[in-house]
Amino acid sequence: MKVYNFSENNSLLNSFVREIRDVNIQGDRLRFRRNIERIGEIMAYEISKDLAYGRIEITTPLALTEVSVPSEDVVIGTILRAGLPFHHGMLNYFDGAENAFVSAYRKYKETGHQSFDIHIEYIASPSVEGKVLIITDPMLATGSSMELTYRALLTKGTPSHIHIATIIASRQAIDYCVANFPAEKTTIWAAAIDPELNESSYIVPGIGDAGDLAYGQKS
Repeated sequence: MKVYNFSENNSLLNSFVREIRDVNIQGDRLRFRRNIERIGEIMAYEISKDLAYGRIEITTPLALTEVSVPSEDVVIGTILRAGLPFHHGMLNYFDGAENAFVSAYRKYKETGHQSFDIHIEYIASPSVEGKVLIITDPMLATGSSMELTYRALLTKGTPSHIHIATIIASRQAIDYCVANFPAEKTTIWAAAIDPELNESSYIVPGIGDAGDLAYGQKS
């Protein structure tokens, strides 16, 4: 299984990651959402390099010519709600993709927020049979939500390849996904991989709650 960590190389993407992390900048919700979207656009471009391509003939005003275009059907699957701006960034580039949405959330067992179960209550998805499935979630903390989302989407068919796209992942979550996804047809893309989780399973240093930063605090 391939794991790409964009923070290991110099690129403009790192500037957007810096802004969504910085407490002096991330409080601007519009800017936060746009930075998440821009990271999605850059990551979509990189993922596009891994697709299969075919040549088609087109007509310009002056002559016939051939161009290489992706030959695989793509479905972008997103975990609500924090994943929405990330999804939009992906869709800006994969503008012909089909779309799937899954509501996966933590249900804490006690007020201290130290243990929880993952619940899925809603799924809207086309068939993913034989298609490239890109599952987006900006924060990959434990990997449990990502796995359950993948299992839920398997009810819609078996994808030809799975791309896990995230912005901030913990090392624990990366290891979890490597152990629980089919190695021969899964690729993981992360803007940064952080070393640990705190007692509430938030990524450290992380960014905080991506959903709250994008759309306001929930009660």
